[in-house]
This record gives sequence, C-alpha cells and structure tokens, in this order.
Amino acid sequence: MPRKEKIGFVFQSFNLIPHLSVFENVMIAMQMMDKSVKERTKHALEILAEVGLQDHAKKRPNQLSGGQKQRVAIARALANDPEIILADEPTGALDQETSGQILELLDSIAKKGVLIITVTHSQKVADFGSRIITVEDGSIKEDQSLKERYTTVKETVQKKGKNLSMIDSFKLAMKNMQLKARRNILVALGGSIGIFSVILMLSLGNGVTDYMNNEINTNLNPLLVDVVKQNEEETTQEKELRPNPQTGSESFSDEDIAKVSNLENVERVEKVTTIRGKTNVVYNEENYELASMGTITDTINEDNIEKGTLPSKNEVLLTTSFAQSLSSEETYESLVGESVTLFINEMGENNQPVIVERELVISGIYAQEDMGPVEGAGAYVSYTTLEDAYSEQKLLLQPVQLNAYAKKQEDVEKIKADVEKAGFVSSPIASMMEQVTTYVNMASWLLAGIAAISLLVSGIMILVVLYISVVERTREIGILRAIGARKKDIRRIFFSESALMGLLSGGIAVAGAQLISILLNNLTSKSFGTELIQPTNEYMLFGIGASILISVIAGLLPSSKAAKLDPMESLRYE
Repeated sequence: MPRKEKIGFVFQSFNLIPHLSVFENVMIAMQMMDKSVKERTKHALEILAEVGLQDHAKKRPNQLSGGQKQRVAIARALANDPEIILADEPTGALDQETSGQILELLDSIAKKGVLIITVTHSQKVADFGSRIITVEDGSIKEDQSLKERYTTVKETVQKKGKNLSMIDSFKLAMKNMQLKARRNILVALGGSIGIFSVILMLSLGNGVTDYMNNEINTNLNPLLVDVVKQNEEETTQEKELRPNPQTGSESFSDEDIAKVSNLENVERVEKVTTIRGKTNVVYNEENYELASMGTITDTINEDNIEKGTLPSKNEVLLTTSFAQSLSSEETYESLVGESVTLFINEMGENNQPVIVERELVISGIYAQEDMGPVEGAGAYVSYTTLEDAYSEQKLLLQPVQLNAYAKKQEDVEKIKADVEKAGFVSSPIASMMEQVTTYVNMASWLLAGIAAISLLVSGIMILVVLYISVVERTREIGILRAIGARKKDIRRIFFSESALMGLLSGGIAVAGAQLISILLNNLTSKSFGTELIQPTNEYMLFGIGASILISVIAGLLPSSKAAKLDPMESLRYE
C-alpha cells in the first residue's frame, strides 16, 4: 500500500502551498485518493472543524499565524485518514503558548487511535508522548515508556490511491497560471501571432478561391463540359497561345455530334459556332463591321441583359458596345425591336464567294461582351437561325464546339474523361481555372507555412516559461511529492499547464483572426464587392489544435525535469 494511504506528514516549516487556500491545501492530498469531489469536500471541512479552522477555510497561508499554519499542516496530514503521522519538530517554529495548543491537538488525535511519531529536540514535546526513543550518533541510546499507550483502535477504512485526475491537474494548472497571469498572457499573446497568421492566410486563400469560382460560375454552368475537335496540324505551343478555344478547331460532323451525345451521363448537347472577321450588319442603310458573332448558349446569363430578352428564331442579341456603335450611348437601348440585316461572306463550291443574308430583329442588349461565352463578340443569334440562313445558300453550317451538359455535377469529371477517350478534348478554360485555383491554394499554404515559422518561436517561449516555472515551484513540487504525488502526477500538472497555455494562445489567435477578418472584409466589400477573408470552423479548430499540440510538445522537457526532482532536495529549496 502506498505511503500516502497510511502515513501523514507534519513539517516544522509547515510547507503549505502559498497560492492555495486553507481548504485547497487540505483538499490537495485527497485529490490523489479514490474519493468523489463531494466526499472530499465534506471530509476536508470536517477536518478543518476538528483543528479549529472552519472559519479560515478561504484564507491563504500568508493570512494565518504560525499556529494556524501548523494546524493546516496537521489537517492536511489527516486528510487521507492515515494510521501514522510523522511530525518533524511540529512546534519548532512556534511560541510556547501556541506549541502547547499544537501538542494538545496532536494528543487528541492520538487518542482516536492514530500513531503519532514526533522527531524533536525539545524535552517538553517528548514528555507529551507515551514512549521516548533517544537516538544519538545514529544509534538508539535509550528507550523508555512514560505512560500507557492509548488503547483506542482506529477503525480501518478501505482506501484506494490513484493518480491525480486530469480535472484536478487542470485545476492546479489554472491556479498556477493565475499566479503569473500577466506573464502567461503575454507569452500566450506572442504564441498566438503565428497561429493567427496561419488562420488568416488560409482564410484569405479560401476567400480568393471562392471569389474566383463564383466569378467563373456566373458565366459557366457547372454541369457544362465544352468539347472541341483539335486541328491535328496545330502544335502544342500554338494551342497554348491560342486566345480562344474555338480558333484553330475543326468542325464537328454529324457522326461526331452523335458520338458525344451518346456518352454516358450526358443529358443533352448544344451546338456552338463563332464567326469572325467576315460579318457586317446594315442598319438604317449604314454598314457596320461586326468583328465577331457567336451563337446563343445556356452560359449567357439573363441577369446581364440590360434591356429586352434572349433571342429566339430570326432575332439577334447585341452587346452594349456594338449597340452603341449603331446608335449612341444615350439612345442605344431604343434599338430593341428594330430590324437589322446580317451579311456573312462565305466560300461556296469551287471556292466561289457566297453571301449569307438574313434580316433579324434586335431582341435585347447584352451588357457583358467581355465576359460572355465568346470574348469580344458583338452579337449573338440562335444556332438554328444561323443554320437556316446557311441552308438557304446551300451551305452546311457545322459547329466548332459542342456543349455537353451532365445530368449531375459529380458526372462532369467522368464525361471529361470519356470525351478524351472519344478523341476530342475539353476546352482548356475549365482546366486553366482549376490550375489557377490550385495555384491560389498552393500560395495560401505557402504563406501559411511561412507564417508557421513563428510557431517555432512561440514553442521555444513556452518551453522557457515552463522551465522557469519548474524552478520557481521547486518547493511546491517537493511538497506534492511528500504528500503522495507520483512522478506521473507532477508530469500531468505541467502537461496540463502547457495545454492550457496552448488553448489560451489558440483562443487569442481565433478571436484575433475573426476581428481582423471583419475589418478587412469591410474594406474588400467596398473594393471588390465581396468578402475575401473567409475563416471556417475547420481553420479555427486547426489553429487551436495546432497551438495546443505545439505547447504540449514544448512542455515535454520541463514536465520531465519537474517529475525527476528529488523530493528532499526540493523541500530544502529556497
């Protein structure tokens, strides 16, 4: 059975833990016994009443007289109902009157069946005992009985020792941290800078990525897989430099269209073509060159139509800039409902020039020509309108791009792979945007990694502070060991303290990141119309977890040093 379950100690110099109250000094011995909090509290109050200190339970040791301090020490020795109390000069630091009171108290305890062994140089103290053993030069010189021993037999109580619980170790750690609250807060603040920086960098990357994806999804349907048929003679470098995915692409045959339409998970296929550099529009007998014209697709957002509607058959949607060139900046919206004549210069059989002509009604004005499906386009018509116009001149219009729409978003990657297997390629735009997103994420993690270097500094700070704490609390460690704390209990206290330091650092970092996010988002909302700093719960938990982990690792060496301290040497430490 461990000594803490059978033996209580009373020291000459009291050896109370100064930052704990009287009640807590008594309770600390019981925290290493298998008793509930309710049982411990009740027993501690009973013992304090027995030694006459029930009215001083909340006081600190520095608020007590010498005799009261010794009574606390006796109460602590009685906390675990020991069979033996070892008292080392229990009255050595007390005046004559107080010494008598303490001896009377010890005598009353002995009457209840507790064996009290007192080491003393005082004959007066020795005469209070029932048996005196005189030791000189390490040998027993005399053994005499003064009076009959008390016959009361102490009732044996079934007791079970245990390690200091995590809850109790955290409570002790909290008390210890409060002693040096200002220093610990400053250390935690310093440690939080690295965590704060990491969270902020990750949140910025998350916000920028979401912003880019939102901008892309505004103009690109997430179910869309745009398919092109590459010109085999085009070099890889030419493909990379080509500003528009359709330029340099071969047209699709009916067989190609059927092949794409029949791919698994493809719900429907949309034909797309673009006509560049051979189109004119006549309005009010004025001829206007149309640099580029595209066909209507689902990627055109109706929200970006300034006036009017999307075009149906034999209608045309003009972009704002082209509409203004036909009219003026003040009156261009009045073009909606007006008629224009479209002319396309093509080559027919035997390379004979053919003019495709069609009268069209302006259905609306589109405000996003630079962000539409065809960069720089001045007008959009339906594919069937263009197909019919070509057919009248016995020309075959073939699409240069197919828009394949997936049934579900999770099918998109599978369709892209099937497109490659079928001998076609997906437009590089989506892949390029995925690469940009990947680069943004890489940059975010790189910046977060650079910021994380400061975590090493914070870990070293915590290591140094805990080492200092071990030195400052050497005597306290000796007291804990003397009253029964094991090495693992001491280690657990310092582990708890380092974990609390990490939790405090992480909490400060998360609060700081939230505050800075709000301030920066106010600025980015005004500048970009969106909030670019987007901290997530995952980032917050990661920050707190990383902070605690670093602190616990930093506490390994100091806690090990504290656990290895010799109890006797520690009690002598001043």
